[in-house]
Amino acid sequence: MPIGNEKRRDHRSVNPFSAKGPRASRDFASVKAPGKSAPSEEPKNLVNVSYTKAADPEPSAETRVVEPSPTPSFKKAPLYDKPKSASAELKEKKRAKQTEADHEILKKDRWLARNGHFLTFVGLYLFSIMVLFRPYELISFLGFLSATAFYFALATLIIYVPSQLATEANLTVLSTDVKAILAMTLIALVTIPIAKDPALAWETFNEPFIKAVIIFIVLVNVVRTRKRLMAMLWLSLSIGVYLGYTALDLYMQGKFKVEDYRVGVDVGGMFGNPNDMALHFVMMTPIVVALGIAAKSKFWRVIYWAIAALFVGANMVTYSRAGFLGLIATAAVLAWKLGRKYRLNVSIASIVVGGVAIAAAPGNYGLRMLSIFIPGLDAVGSADQRQELLNRSLLVTARNPWGIGIGCFPIVGIHDHQTHNAFTQVSSELGVLGLAAYLIFMISPFRKLRAIERTLFDAENHSWFYYMSIGLQASIVGYWVSSFFASVAYNWFIYYLIAYAVAFRRIYRLETGEQSAQAPRVPKPEPALAI
Repeated sequence: MPIGNEKRRDHRSVNPFSAKGPRASRDFASVKAPGKSAPSEEPKNLVNVSYTKAADPEPSAETRVVEPSPTPSFKKAPLYDKPKSASAELKEKKRAKQTEADHEILKKDRWLARNGHFLTFVGLYLFSIMVLFRPYELISFLGFLSATAFYFALATLIIYVPSQLATEANLTVLSTDVKAILAMTLIALVTIPIAKDPALAWETFNEPFIKAVIIFIVLVNVVRTRKRLMAMLWLSLSIGVYLGYTALDLYMQGKFKVEDYRVGVDVGGMFGNPNDMALHFVMMTPIVVALGIAAKSKFWRVIYWAIAALFVGANMVTYSRAGFLGLIATAAVLAWKLGRKYRLNVSIASIVVGGVAIAAAPGNYGLRMLSIFIPGLDAVGSADQRQELLNRSLLVTARNPWGIGIGCFPIVGIHDHQTHNAFTQVSSELGVLGLAAYLIFMISPFRKLRAIERTLFDAENHSWFYYMSIGLQASIVGYWVSSFFASVAYNWFIYYLIAYAVAFRRIYRLETGEQSAQAPRVPKPEPALAI
């Protein structure tokens, strides 16, 4: 027998029914009808018991057998849609109307969150005009308006409370800065009975401090749009323009009201002292610079830069050393943050510009600034006196960690003077806890402004929000530096500035949140099916 045929028989299936074709007819010879003889052939269904089957190699990707999926059951599709019943159509119409109504409700909710408190904002704006401009002092026949600030504040609060409850179901947003100022207010109130002079403490608490705190809370909750924020900023810039122009005009005329060489304007209140007026210039200069950089119109860019130049010049004619240091600090922050990619070039340019500005400053200005480091150059001797007041305020803080009562430092000070330092003013009068609340009140919004700046910088989004976040940071740093030489912890300056920063942050969240909500969603790619 040939070897090939023998091998074929060795691998033939045992099952007789598995054979196919003509070979199957030969294999079924044993089941044919009797009388028909089968051809004499060797039996085909023999098994070689001595044969060992080799292990099958692993099937390749080409030879892999894929089991067939179960056969889907096909249903006969209708040739036409069945007509909907009247009740089904009515339900669909009701559902569509309900969806549209829900959309309108949510839209109104968003509109209320953005544009609520319109009447409250009007009252706040009028009150701020009275506080900043004090028109009854500028124009004699408006003297009857001297008490209107109180009535504007009262009316604003009466409108604010129900509007806030209707808008957000609370009296105020409880952010970290708001909690900090509320804690500081509580500390000031609790320490009144144990103050060195409770009557003086109550007077200080009632006159400048609590009013500034209330307006801060109102402003934070009411200023919800960019237009409102810009309206409030323009109010602060406008009074700065008036103060700057008046200061430069008085200097050119040689009319000095303070120490025979420093100008003083007719606006009293928070601007009666040249140092306080310089503090306002320090705080507003970086904001107006940021607005100038962010402006898209050349006309507005020129306006903003002209205002910035006016503020710098007016700051110099006040001869305020605190104003000078604050201006240097704000310029350093702006140069560092705006010139990220070219910091060396920006730093050199800033030094050159600063040197030119000092060279063009009024007579004896450089000599007075040098007295910061060489007290002997100060003819009046105020530098030595402020050093003594600083040492005394630190000593009072160490001996009275719970404070001596708000506004009571002159009782234990030198010649009934204030501390001339906002930080030790708080620490000596409100204690260590009061100082902690004061610092948190300012640092918290500063950190969040930095977060906004970094987020936008990483996204290469140099928009209005980016430049304003830098300008507000520089303003806060300028206040920190200048207030180290002024007792302004309970005055309006920082409360308006921090309110602007918090309102700016809330507006940023509202606008960027709406943009992300309105952005089309990109469907995620489905994961590839594993074979």
